[in-house]
Amino acid sequence: MDILAFVPQFGGFLYTIASFVIALSVIVAVHEYGHYIVGRWSGIHAEVFSIGFGPVLWSRVDRHGTRWQIAALPFGGYVKFLGDADAASGKDAQAMQAAADDPEHLRRTMHGAPLWARSATVAAGPVFNFVMSVIIFAAVAMSQGVMRDPLTVGNMAPLPGVENGLQQGDELITAGGLPVPSYLDTEAWEEFRKALPQQQPLDYQVRREGAEHSVSGPYLYPPYVRGVVPRSAASDAGLQPEDLIVAVDGAPLVSFDQLKEHVEAADGKVLVLDVLRGGETVEMALAPRRTDEPQPDGGFATRWRIGIIGGLAFEPATDKAGLGESLAAGAYQVWAVVGTSLSGLKHMITGAISTCNLSGPIGIAETSGAMASQGAESFIRFIAVLSTAVGLLNLFPVPALDGGHLMFYAYEAVAGRPPSDRAVRVLMSLGIAIVLSLMVFAIGNDLFC
Repeated sequence: MDILAFVPQFGGFLYTIASFVIALSVIVAVHEYGHYIVGRWSGIHAEVFSIGFGPVLWSRVDRHGTRWQIAALPFGGYVKFLGDADAASGKDAQAMQAAADDPEHLRRTMHGAPLWARSATVAAGPVFNFVMSVIIFAAVAMSQGVMRDPLTVGNMAPLPGVENGLQQGDELITAGGLPVPSYLDTEAWEEFRKALPQQQPLDYQVRREGAEHSVSGPYLYPPYVRGVVPRSAASDAGLQPEDLIVAVDGAPLVSFDQLKEHVEAADGKVLVLDVLRGGETVEMALAPRRTDEPQPDGGFATRWRIGIIGGLAFEPATDKAGLGESLAAGAYQVWAVVGTSLSGLKHMITGAISTCNLSGPIGIAETSGAMASQGAESFIRFIAVLSTAVGLLNLFPVPALDGGHLMFYAYEAVAGRPPSDRAVRVLMSLGIAIVLSLMVFAIGNDLFC
């Protein structure tokens, strides 16, 4: 057995773990900092701010008396406020009893602070996750810019062996004899895309430097790989961005739609792809997998997919996006992630889609590594998506999560008194059991789905 054969696999494993730890640490740090800073602003003293659990690797105490530390197990974090018994903010009965005779000291504890201060401190964690996601999505939108209208050619995809008379800066007037609608008009564009004649090359009428020209170019939606979905058939088979799929089972391809037709018709059977990569043709075999895809109406549809992302034969030219426009796009992205997540959870509970859509830490780690390998922008976008999911999860009304604490505070606001310590302990134990059970179930999905 050649032990050197395991070196690349081991390196890939370390890369995956490192990517996961970086993504999770950033998200946890932002979440916990939200709790910490709003608690401090609200007059609640934080004793410990920890990234990770277990043995402490590094720590220091700041001028406010808070110990900042990094622990050995980087799979979470916590802020321990004055009066807390543990990282889950359970009440330290002995400490609270000692503080009862000192109103000023009691006010600085988590459990002796006013209801508004406790509520704001708890809610701040998820809110900071959402804010970070909005900022990241906005920054990506600002860097990418706003697509020009009419559709204008930017950088061409490398499509070897395909005739191409299109040039950067060309404004598309017609394609395949059809008027090119506004790319921003989703309905009109979809009708146009479906009506395009599937031929190679395709005839275009373009406006170039103020004059109209007739040119030939690649099919508008070629079977070109712009991205690979992590943990998919394509990813496992070794497909890469910038691959051009020229044939399926020996049948030549012109369009991405033709590829989809072959994939769906295969009904899960193995397909042999001829892939053009770096001037050479590579043969790959893979079997499509059933995938639950979110639909515009909020539902899900199950389709056979191999897990690649296509697109236009060129990157559309863009103009600089403004700050307000970018922030609006960022907020929309966060709202879309929240909506899709809630819809997916609902459909899993009702049995409409498979519970295999729920990933655990292993699946998230694999996705972290895959997105990091596709470049910094993909990895940063993944962090934004994961941060939104973490913020949403923490708002669920489950004791031990932030949403559970907010549920206790809502009861206190209505009843005029907090729930009894015994009731809180029982519910917190139940909440921890639910969270651990969900985690075990998700790990099972990672291993067996």
